[in-house]
Amino acid sequence: MLTRSDVASLLTIDDYTASIEQVFRLYGEGKTAAPGILGVHARDGGFHIKAGVLNLERAYFAAKVNANFPQNARRFGLPLIQGVIVLANAENGFPLAITDSIEITVQRTGAATAVAAKYLARADSKTVTICGCGNQGEVSLLALSRIFAFENAFVYDINPVHAKRLASALSGKLGFRVEPINELEPAIRRSDVVVTCTPASKYYLNHEYVRPGTFIAAVGADSETKQELEPTLLAQNKTVVDMLEQCASIGELHHAVDLGLMPKEQVHAELGEVIAGIKPGRTSPEEIIIFDSTGMALQDVIAAAAVYEKAIVRGVGTKIRFAQ
Repeated sequence: MLTRSDVASLLTIDDYTASIEQVFRLYGEGKTAAPGILGVHARDGGFHIKAGVLNLERAYFAAKVNANFPQNARRFGLPLIQGVIVLANAENGFPLAITDSIEITVQRTGAATAVAAKYLARADSKTVTICGCGNQGEVSLLALSRIFAFENAFVYDINPVHAKRLASALSGKLGFRVEPINELEPAIRRSDVVVTCTPASKYYLNHEYVRPGTFIAAVGADSETKQELEPTLLAQNKTVVDMLEQCASIGELHHAVDLGLMPKEQVHAELGEVIAGIKPGRTSPEEIIIFDSTGMALQDVIAAAAVYEKAIVRGVGTKIRFAQ
């Protein structure tokens, strides 16, 4: 069994980014089985279960059960997202590990944003805006900073205290200025890369804010009730998704489809197809590209496997034998 602190001690953001790029490429090349997802609603929140199998140096199965309750901090002093990942040997079903899911979810999601930006953002991007200053916002900025030579970062949160806290925590650590902002529109108009990672249920990023050449990673919408982007942003620009059917069901894409603004077939590509070289990524400096990131179960499988393998080597975690 691996706690959140155990997991955090084992992999760097570079480790996660390399693993996530690998798994998207495998998926794009058709070398993986399709993962599964199940959503279950509860009062004031819900649960989602994501599961998949990967054949790496050995075969792994992982199932993640995450609870998502937006009012947790205010009501109970608990994280918005909580859960566990069960990792098993996919050749014989033997349970290998149970890990905290928060650290893996945050890190692999930030890594996916960085991987998508590597293929879809302009290589000369200098300014980034992060919308949402919780753990996901911080990790996203850290992951992106490993790929781009940013000169400025704007951080925005509906609670200005959170934005100031994040800016203070990262200022001086990244080699560029991190500035908390109270108004989103002016920052978006100056940005080359934008990341939205909030639990918003009504869009706040309007299409007129976005200048030509911008890359947007839409991370927050992982259920049909969440929304961060004005749907016309997807309908009028190049949209890339992590998984087409999943995004059409629970991502930003589903809002545009449900409103009749675009069919799902208008989506340019799944990210794996771009990484595998099956479809092109950015083809001009002026195009606006949206990455709809709902979270692919295979990201959890490869990340949990990497955590487990490193834990075995380092002797980290608590051993439990369920069959006793």
